[in-house]
Amino acid sequence: METTPLISRPKKKSLLSRLFTGWFKQKELCSRVIYLGQLPDEEYPANHVCNQKYSIITFLPIVLFEQFRFFLNLYFLVMALSQFIPSIRIGYLYTYWGPLCFVLAVTLFREAIDDYRRYRRDKEVNRQKYERIVLDTPSDGYRPFVTQQVPASALRVGDIVMLHKGQRVPADMILLRTNETMGTVFIRTDQLDGEIDWKLRIPLPSTQKLPTDAHLLDINAKIFIEKPEKDIHSFIGTCTRLDEEESDSLDIENTLWSGCVVASGQATGLVIYTGSETRSVMNNAAPRSKVGRLELRVNDFTKVLFVATFFTSFLLIALKGFDGPWYGFLFRFVLLFSYIIPISLRVNLEMGKVFYSWTIQRDKKISGTVMRSTTIPEELGRIQYLLADKTGTLTKNEMVFQKLHIGNALFDKDKFHEVEALLTQHITKDSLSVPSTPNGDGLPFSPTPKQVWESVLALALCHNVTPVYEVDDQVDEAQSDMGSSIMSESCGGAVPQQQLCDYQAASPDEVALVKWTDMMGVSLYRRDLHNIALKLRAANQILSFSILQIFPFTSESKMMGIIVQEEISGEITYYVKGADVAFSKLIPSSLATECSNLAAEGLRTLVVAKKTLSKNEYLEFESEYKEARLTVTNRSERTAAAMARLHRGLTLLGLTGVEDRLVDDVPRTLAMLRTAGIKIWMLTGDKLETALCIARSLHLGGGSRWMTASECRSRTDAHRLLTALRNAQDTDLILEGETLEVCLRSYEEEFVEVLRECTGVVVARCSPTQKAQVVRLLRARGLIVAAVGDGGNDVAMIQEADMGVGIEGAEGRAASLAGDVSIRCFSFLARLLLVHGRRSVMRSAALCLFIVHRGLIVSTMQAVFSVVFYFSSVSLYPGFLMVGYGTLFTMLPVFSLVLDKDISSASALRYPQLYKQLTKGRQLSYKTFYIWIGISIYQGGVIMYGALVLFEDQLIHIVEISYTALILTELIMIALTVTTWHKLMVVAELASLLMYTATLLIFTTYFDGDFIRHWDFWWKVTTITLLSCLPLYIVKYTHRKWRMRQYKNIVN
Repeated sequence: METTPLISRPKKKSLLSRLFTGWFKQKELCSRVIYLGQLPDEEYPANHVCNQKYSIITFLPIVLFEQFRFFLNLYFLVMALSQFIPSIRIGYLYTYWGPLCFVLAVTLFREAIDDYRRYRRDKEVNRQKYERIVLDTPSDGYRPFVTQQVPASALRVGDIVMLHKGQRVPADMILLRTNETMGTVFIRTDQLDGEIDWKLRIPLPSTQKLPTDAHLLDINAKIFIEKPEKDIHSFIGTCTRLDEEESDSLDIENTLWSGCVVASGQATGLVIYTGSETRSVMNNAAPRSKVGRLELRVNDFTKVLFVATFFTSFLLIALKGFDGPWYGFLFRFVLLFSYIIPISLRVNLEMGKVFYSWTIQRDKKISGTVMRSTTIPEELGRIQYLLADKTGTLTKNEMVFQKLHIGNALFDKDKFHEVEALLTQHITKDSLSVPSTPNGDGLPFSPTPKQVWESVLALALCHNVTPVYEVDDQVDEAQSDMGSSIMSESCGGAVPQQQLCDYQAASPDEVALVKWTDMMGVSLYRRDLHNIALKLRAANQILSFSILQIFPFTSESKMMGIIVQEEISGEITYYVKGADVAFSKLIPSSLATECSNLAAEGLRTLVVAKKTLSKNEYLEFESEYKEARLTVTNRSERTAAAMARLHRGLTLLGLTGVEDRLVDDVPRTLAMLRTAGIKIWMLTGDKLETALCIARSLHLGGGSRWMTASECRSRTDAHRLLTALRNAQDTDLILEGETLEVCLRSYEEEFVEVLRECTGVVVARCSPTQKAQVVRLLRARGLIVAAVGDGGNDVAMIQEADMGVGIEGAEGRAASLAGDVSIRCFSFLARLLLVHGRRSVMRSAALCLFIVHRGLIVSTMQAVFSVVFYFSSVSLYPGFLMVGYGTLFTMLPVFSLVLDKDISSASALRYPQLYKQLTKGRQLSYKTFYIWIGISIYQGGVIMYGALVLFEDQLIHIVEISYTALILTELIMIALTVTTWHKLMVVAELASLLMYTATLLIFTTYFDGDFIRHWDFWWKVTTITLLSCLPLYIVKYTHRKWRMRQYKNIVN
């Protein structure tokens, strides 16, 4: 036997060399050849997990840049810096720097905490210890091996790693050996593809047969690995034993992708991809900083107000004349009118967001909800598209066998005892009469006992289910480790009484089928890589079969098959099951109708068939199939050709219907959201037929029929599909991820427009990257998108969406931690969007408009004052009064608007169609904004001109009259705006009024106490206040009546 050199760690490159390679040389992804026991000379990415957004050096610059790239914050910064210049200072420094520093401090603290949490999670993952197998120093021809405990970040391509039960796979690997007696290992992939079922993985035959792991370092094997790809469902490679001239083909069933967890036994694997080249990293997108539409709209309003400020200042300078240092006066005017863009706007909006998040988390009807991003709660009220995962989000992934169709008869769960009776008759050769077949009505095509036996036998053999036995004192541990496995009530009696049987499978459908055959008296007794045994309860005997070939389910074939040989008779049989479309030529019209009926009930349908093979037929097929599997180029085509020849002459056995139970209240929630005008798309990694069944049972689409898109591989296919969709009317569409990718690559704009016209869309076999891409396509067209999921494969979609919703479920907390909001079940979405989303939008819009109104009205008064007093750049009110106006006297009443409710929670849920108005953005539209500008200019003009007309001989009376009328006008306008009064609103109004009254009486420096106590002061203030508010009250009353009528029309 040829020997291999010791595994040696390649010499590290210099820092300069690594910097040059990382910055200037972009490494291309390419295929690779790995010699078992040797580390490749090529440099591959480090196996280091890093989800941080910042480093210590980049934290402050990036966060400040993100803040000051918004015009609103930049404007506040310039205004605050200007107050350090004595000649143009018009107020106290703290009035400008206090709010700005508060907002920046909150943002910096929040970002620092979030990034530190990401750092700690990364550090924990990178420091996890793994056993790496290496050769020790040989002596006297003896080549010992040792295991080194190394962190995950130290692993490299070519390392051989030993994984134990419950350990996370640290890098993409090829499975070489396992210590499991059946020669296979199960893994959990819920954080990769979202499926909570266990996946079966098979080691390489040439390495599994070795006595121990130590012998892996004694063989001379060359392994070819394809270049890194994003597709988590496929893999191509070969393993060649140079010392024995033996070759194995590598497929997806031989892989352990990074992020998976070993669910059973011990696995030894070879690292083939690390770091950024692993499937999980390639399918994840970097998290983006999300900014709500409300903030963007406020930023746009700020620009408009700044232009108005500058134009007004320049106009006053032009009227005054460009004499002397006019640019200094221009800047003073800009500062005087800076209240048009109040610096308290950001503070109030940030506090409002925190309050909305607090109320959401305190809502007992959606208990357990957590707002992880407090910066965008308003987005909940403007969602137009909802993209949802399937498994764990819409369905429980709990399968129940419901119906069996054999011949001309349909058996449902109430008639399964008749199936058992027919089976018993065949097994025991009992000729006694059995109950008549349901729905057969004596027809000649009713199934015979032999037909029933063949159908049930096919279901009992054609699967990848493995029974596992646990002793009683380990049951609790087994249940906690199994997670998604399903416990059987009966294991056929042959199992010792102190043991329970646990079924491990890659699909819950298969577990449901095996449990049903167990119930019928045909139990799965034993299973390993090469043998399968069934126990017949009626005869109390064991039937043993040798497994010759297994053909896993693929999206291309849409079927799963197995070739077995009965040990007693030596008969070779090919059993196959799959989607009805894969057996279209076999299915008679009557059964095709039954398939449609079962699918209409939301059941997952499977067609079962068989073919008996002679010894020569099997050997001929085996040779052709193995040759096709060993090819690297055109492997899929050659394999499909071999399988096509095997499928000739199949005999149809029956049709099954399995129910996938839905999450509680999902259909009702979806109906409410559709009524609210939200379009719902389902993006799932599951197969197309399964997704279609679930979509039908959920009534996901609102169209008259579901249209299944044909598979597209070229631009011509995409054009044909696009034409068919354009001609279809009132249609729901289901397509696969690969078809979507081809269509988008060829006709992106046209295809997205067609998808938007569909009433419902389902994308099956959708990878995490494709999910994020769909979100990106909709967002690029100005649509507001929410994404909801519960698995690690949904993280990219959740992070890309405007509002990411993570569900805490059986698939872990990855989606929950990545989401902007975390909920416990899908049904919480209705209240979250229709109630809390609505209130957040309405309240923030009112708060924003009132703060702008509060600043614009006093700026209008300043402009009138400056014009009347010869274009003077002197402030109308002293600094104390300006600070008090924005804080003590109006802050509480204005902020109390966050307690307002335009409609009750019950009404929002009873009439979800009211949500449609929010998605149009009219609450904070330019029209609404200009209306409030008009109101502010009108009221500011009335108050200022009224005070100028009614004041007597002292200038201080203008300040007293106008300032008091200004405060009363603000308080009255807030009262006119409120729809539903809260006790804290009343307290805020009264407290502000009492504080201002006390200020009038105490601060005689600013007010004339004698004049305030005189009747003249109060009638003048009352007259001016009525003139500014009464016309608006009339308009407001009329508008409210019209709005209530509009609500009634929408409801009706």
